[in-house]
Amino acid sequence: MGQQVADYVLERLREWGIERVYGYPGDGINGMLGAFDRAKGRPEFIQTRHEEMAAFMACAHAKFTGEVGVCTATSGPGAIHLLNGLYDAKLDHQPVVAIIGQQKRLSQGTHYQQEVALENLFADVSEFVQICMAPGQMRHIIDRAFKTALTTRGVATIIIPEDVQESEAVPSPPKEHGSVYSSVGWSQPRVLPNPEELRKAADILNEGKKVAMLIGQGAANAEAEVIETAELLGAGIAKALLGREVVPDDLPFVTGPIGLLGSKASDEMIMNCDVLFMIGSSFPYAEWLPDEGSCKGVEIDIDGRMIGIRYPMDAHVVGDAKETLKELIPLLKRKKDRSWREEIEENVRAWNTVMDKRAGQSFDGKINPQAVAHELSPLLPDGAILTADSGSATNWWARHIKLRDGMKASLSGTLATMGPGVPYAIAARFAFPDRPVICFVGDGAFQMNGMNEMLTVKRYADRLGGSPPLIFCVFNNQDLNQVTWEQRAMGGDPKYPGSQTIPDFPYAKYAELAGLKGIYCDEPKKVTDAWKQALSSERPVVLEFVVDNEIPPIPPHIMSDQAKKTVKAGIKDPQKFGIAERGFRQKLTDLYESLPGRKH
Repeated sequence: MGQQVADYVLERLREWGIERVYGYPGDGINGMLGAFDRAKGRPEFIQTRHEEMAAFMACAHAKFTGEVGVCTATSGPGAIHLLNGLYDAKLDHQPVVAIIGQQKRLSQGTHYQQEVALENLFADVSEFVQICMAPGQMRHIIDRAFKTALTTRGVATIIIPEDVQESEAVPSPPKEHGSVYSSVGWSQPRVLPNPEELRKAADILNEGKKVAMLIGQGAANAEAEVIETAELLGAGIAKALLGREVVPDDLPFVTGPIGLLGSKASDEMIMNCDVLFMIGSSFPYAEWLPDEGSCKGVEIDIDGRMIGIRYPMDAHVVGDAKETLKELIPLLKRKKDRSWREEIEENVRAWNTVMDKRAGQSFDGKINPQAVAHELSPLLPDGAILTADSGSATNWWARHIKLRDGMKASLSGTLATMGPGVPYAIAARFAFPDRPVICFVGDGAFQMNGMNEMLTVKRYADRLGGSPPLIFCVFNNQDLNQVTWEQRAMGGDPKYPGSQTIPDFPYAKYAELAGLKGIYCDEPKKVTDAWKQALSSERPVVLEFVVDNEIPPIPPHIMSDQAKKTVKAGIKDPQKFGIAERGFRQKLTDLYESLPGRKH
């Protein structure tokens, strides 16, 4: 027999520019595994420890490179394991193609072992899902999957039964009724705005005296245009977490993150603006946006389905952020009154001072988790790529890490799932072997699945190790800390140790067992030295910080309902004295910096 369908699949992936596929083996993709062997690394099969991690890595590849990420899994349980990572890609609008095995065509519908209705299972997560029932289909299924993933910035799923994988390839189907002929290729369109709507947007922005800009990942290629617009309007720039890397944090009018994990400077700007200008963001939390009717709204989004669904907008500008801002900038008038900008910059300076003082506090000789991020920030190497998992460590990653121009950063934004921090970092390192990569992960997420992926790092240490550094920073607090604080503030319940306390574990020693470098730090005065040691390592590092779990992630403004529930919870909380002392002293820094006459 000549070339098999599985060989043809990999050949077509090569034509689409795919260099690696993340996955885990199983007999449902035996044909594909044989083809990977024959392909001799073109594309390369990267073996993860779990299919979920493979999907996260494919999503991260898409996020950090702008290319399609590809993952593969066997039939049944392996396919099911992919779903969480694929939903991460779906909700954060990333192009990912999943290639999945299925039982032989003969056995389908017979209640066969590992037979799952994969088309139904993947229908919600996928923009395109198709099972290949005949070898002649394979060409156009692959091509359409890639074109759909790129066009919709979503997930496309290809299902290949075992016997189809091992059948003789049909690169070009017979020219008969029912056959179609597809090609490799796709190009990014120029999505330009409606001129009348753009003029309306310009009029609103020109009339506004207090313009607040909120940007997301949709503005990723428009850094220069976003900054020029902010300069003309005298506006400040707040950033959704997925938009962290769009503009650097060292610009004096960048107010940083917004929302529960956000900055006071962002909150003050958003709540006091007279025009809210959203660009490429679907930030969903109404409590952190202006009251309805309190200001006018202008929004730019490339997806008309997402325009004006977070705040009532007066101008709905559908278009690519960069192309639209290029058209908008000539219509804007530079604001002569810069008092709003001056107020924003003063609030940024005040917030930075608060962050410095909060990070500088320690209690009972324990490491303040804020200090872990705060002391790293000035040490960050140029071009660093930063990832974060979901948990209380995300608060400190968002608030205390200051990104410079050229750095990259991402996390699970919309799904906000636990687990992606480590695989994101591994995928980033594969894609950019010459750049420093640093992951922030809580001990809960690390125990859940991150620890296992240290074995993936060990397996590919010759490629993932060396200089520049690859660092997995673990916050060891023996607590599922973010949920603990949410129980207090949102549920009005004290910490429930039965669900929240997790076992202590020697993460740094585990790293050494895996052939990596382990660094352990439990003293506040040694945090900076621990970071310097990790940043100079020639081996991948697990950097374990034993941190205080009673430091509250204080929001920019405290809702009265949450305050009441926190007080109620605190009365019975097993840590009530510690959290009361820490919360009071942390909040004092805000009050002190807001006193009249304070200079920053």
